[in-house]
Amino acid sequence: MGKCAREGIDLIFFSPRGRFLARTSGQSRGNVLLRRTQYRAADDPIQSCRIARNFIFGKVSNARHVIDRTRRDHGARIDIEQFQTVSGQMKGLLGQITQEESLDELRGLEGAAAQLYFRVFDDMILSNKSDFSFQGRSRRPPLDIVNAMLSFVYVMLGNECAGALEMVGLDAYVGFLHRDRPGRTSLAQDLMEELRPCMADRFVLTLINDRKITPKQFEKQESGAVLLTQEGRQIIQREWQSRKQTKITHPFLQEKMEWGLVPYVQALLLARYLRGDLDGYPPFLWK
Repeated sequence: MGKCAREGIDLIFFSPRGRFLARTSGQSRGNVLLRRTQYRAADDPIQSCRIARNFIFGKVSNARHVIDRTRRDHGARIDIEQFQTVSGQMKGLLGQITQEESLDELRGLEGAAAQLYFRVFDDMILSNKSDFSFQGRSRRPPLDIVNAMLSFVYVMLGNECAGALEMVGLDAYVGFLHRDRPGRTSLAQDLMEELRPCMADRFVLTLINDRKITPKQFEKQESGAVLLTQEGRQIIQREWQSRKQTKITHPFLQEKMEWGLVPYVQALLLARYLRGDLDGYPPFLWK
């Protein structure tokens, strides 16, 4: 550890679930300057919105791609006209998002896109419909099996985004779209927005449609909450690690990499933008 510090190599420690625990580093080599730039940008509503709308553009674009891919691959099993309508409406929102200069209005556009997206989410569940049905997003607590899976996977993805941000020297607690709240990794919540549809939602749909998880891996509490059992968590974590090793071509860098590196690469691109090395933050646009 001492040699790493002398050589300027940080050591980052994570929990088995990917939650950031600690960092050991030598002399500061500029992270303080990066974080000061981050804080100034977060305090500027115009700059915050400029960054946040790229996160939301990526989220809506990727959600639309999930819909279009389902329409292309499973046209005989879904209502194609409904999917086309929703996709077209989301395309219209993308144009508005790129021009938005208000964080509140941007959140409204994101909410409208999410409503459209989740309107057809249940139709993308093609197997075990009697057990795995989705009637709308429910959180804290999740009230059905699908929401329990989404919430659990979102937590894993959020942990990985927070760890990635810490690795590149950014403060995971100071966001641009999600504002400061004690204990919340707001910037990690920002970063994961564009990754939810392609990394988390599609992963959950694959687990259900490939019958890799069953209702016996869930338990219902007296409060109505539906939670994963220990066996269920282990299944999802094992499949998640396997999914992260799948190779893709990064749409901006045009380099092959594993899915698991995407949060780190996006955090690095965000840091490069804040340093002034890029003209804008390039969201991850799944293809």
